[in-house]
Amino acid sequence: MMIEIKKSIKPVKYKNAISLLEKRLNEIDTKKNNELIWILEHEEVYTAGTNYKDNEVLDKSIKVVKTSRGGKITYHGPGQLVFYFVIDLNKRGKNIRKLIASVENTIINTLKEFNIKVFADRKNVGIWHKRKFDNKIKIEKVAAIGIKVKKWIAYHGFALNISNNLNAYTKIIPCGIKDKAITNLIKIKNQKYNNIPEILIKKFLKEIKN
Repeated sequence: MMIEIKKSIKPVKYKNAISLLEKRLNEIDTKKNNELIWILEHEEVYTAGTNYKDNEVLDKSIKVVKTSRGGKITYHGPGQLVFYFVIDLNKRGKNIRKLIASVENTIINTLKEFNIKVFADRKNVGIWHKRKFDNKIKIEKVAAIGIKVKKWIAYHGFALNISNNLNAYTKIIPCGIKDKAITNLIKIKNQKYNNIPEILIKKFLKEIKN
């Protein structure tokens, strides 16, 4: 079966997106629809994965949407590219670790095309950038990964910070990690990132074929 590629121009409400992903998961399970890759931006929202703790919300006035994905609390908003997928692992060896590696490689190899070097971290899941600041090495997160698997169908995906509002992260402990900051691509290297969705899709399709 083909993988459907969907791109949304206008920001999508978080709950609407998750409903669509869960509906597609059931359709794939019953062989009624194709796998999906969906690129979008969300309206401003704080979402909490299954491992989050209440003390990771620093500003108690914000509203947090609880979600079924793995991981902790994060922020979505304009200027952040969200790469969702619904991918059937039944035909890909039921290998979750391999899927996570495929996601990591997709982001790392895409950013290489923009001359940006990033890396994955087994302990602190996500994609990280290392820079020198005041003669110190600073490690900052540029992409968050959160995946849920049901009936061996994987869904949710990753969020890549391009030009989003970094101040929004001061209201939470992002992904439960206190001692590392969040960054975005514009801050790392101020250049155009117009064709990044197409490159991410191409690299991801190549990764999950292997």
